[in-house]
Amino acid sequence: MSSENDYDKLTKEEREARDKVDREREEAEQAALPYKWRQELGEVDITVPVPKGTRARDLAVIIQKKKLSVGFKGQEKIMEGELCREIKLEDSTWTLEDQQSLLIHLEKLNKQQWWDNILTHHPKIDTRKIQPENSKLSDLDGETRGMVEKMMFDNQQKQMGKPTSDELKKMEALKKFQAAHPELDFSNAKIS
Repeated sequence: MSSENDYDKLTKEEREARDKVDREREEAEQAALPYKWRQELGEVDITVPVPKGTRARDLAVIIQKKKLSVGFKGQEKIMEGELCREIKLEDSTWTLEDQQSLLIHLEKLNKQQWWDNILTHHPKIDTRKIQPENSKLSDLDGETRGMVEKMMFDNQQKQMGKPTSDELKKMEALKKFQAAHPELDFSNAKIS
């Protein structure tokens, strides 16, 4: 696997090509799972297809703070393992829809973090490429939206080992100050 620095050195076309390959691999890995899932910053929704006519009492669903187990009573599990992050147990639920889909709603404990996967042993997604639904952002007032966008930017920057918006502002201010005062030595200056 190549490092982020290699990615930064690629041309726009090379990045798009690599992103396309990564996206196709990720989609194939996710499609092979026995469930579909989607997430927002505060919650995860999982859909598990089950045979038509399934009744709730046929299912064995165990939701714990850091574990999930789904299957039919007395049979092998459809999915089972450790959740990638902790959930709020009291706000997490499951329901059976149209006797053919098991819907599991998990409320994240940390509402500021994207999940890489549902179960730790399942393939991960690249959370840096998540595009939140704009309709949700546009519902926010200007100040809150700006704060959320800044948090999302800073989170992406941190994951890539790059400076946050505040660090970038400090660096810019230092550059302007250096330009205005060329007689001063900034070689040992530290930004914190």
